Amino acid sequence: MTIFSYKLTQLHKRLDDQIRAEMKVRMPDTLRLLRLRRLRLSVKDQLHARALRQQVC
Repeated sequence: MTIFSYKLTQLHKRLDDQIRAEMKVRMPDTLRLLRLRRLRLSVKDQLHARALRQQVC
């Protein structure tokens, strides 16, 4: 695993933790949740693309 992949993995975990924390709030901020989820999905897509590139090489 490269340093960049490790940092993306850590970012994905932090975003996941923030999403869980926001969901526990009595009245979650739906716009913040939407932004966090989109960002988490983007990070996941980047990780997946990097994994595919490493398999090909």
